[in-house]
Amino acid sequence: MAGPSFLKAATPEVAAIPGSTLTIRQVMDLILAEIPGAPFRQTVDTVKSGNPDQPVKAIVTTMFATDAVIDKAIEAGANFIIAHEPTFYNHLDETEWLKEDKVYRFKKDKLESHGIVVWRFHDYLHSHRPDMVYMGTLTSLGWQQYYDAGTPGLVVIPAATLGDIVALAKKQLGIEKVKVIGDLSQSCSRIGLAPGAGGGKLQIGLLQRQRPDVLILGELNEWETSEYIRDARYQGEKTALVVLGHSASEEPGLEWLATWLRPKVGSVKITHISSGDPFQTI
Repeated sequence: MAGPSFLKAATPEVAAIPGSTLTIRQVMDLILAEIPGAPFRQTVDTVKSGNPDQPVKAIVTTMFATDAVIDKAIEAGANFIIAHEPTFYNHLDETEWLKEDKVYRFKKDKLESHGIVVWRFHDYLHSHRPDMVYMGTLTSLGWQQYYDAGTPGLVVIPAATLGDIVALAKKQLGIEKVKVIGDLSQSCSRIGLAPGAGGGKLQIGLLQRQRPDVLILGELNEWETSEYIRDARYQGEKTALVVLGHSASEEPGLEWLATWLRPKVGSVKITHISSGDPFQTI
């Protein structure tokens, strides 16, 4: 949902617990110990299914706990799925309105019959220092060496054309098509990066503060940031825009989470399973 918070300070490492003695709740506690201010009084990051006091068998990280991802988790012997976005089709995972819905009941019954815990990891993921989604996307693009905590949301890379940057993003993130505003031959060095769907005020605020050559983001409301850039370019500004898609822009953060978590959980196997893009482009 919301884009990265660009928090900057580092947090101390937490000692790992041997995998054979861990419960799912203990894994959650290990993670929360490294999130500033956690646990939060208000958060969407709650358990959506299952009993977290059971021993953890294996862990899956993913963007969405789709039926397909759940099946792959079962095949992998995992009983703990850490998902970034909602499981039951609305931001708060409210289910009263779905209780007679056959799609909801099928997924719910599958999770229950296999004893799988789904924990949403959204607010905490973005609140880690640095933001895990931001670092995951930066790493996938091969730009991690340009990260600078002093310029939140901005990376400065060797100059490249907008067309080359688009081609890189499509290749590295496995995207078939992206939306672009701008001249593909224009030179870009200052890259504004805002994975996810932060909303117009956050995205336009980044443009105002950092003055990037191109803003790369996950998702937007098409009456906000894109219209701001259209007017800005009409007035003589050269800022370009690349829209990657919500899942494509944030999925690398869940892969980054898996890498970050492995040394903390001993022998427990952690697998990242991409939930992918539900759309086909025609």
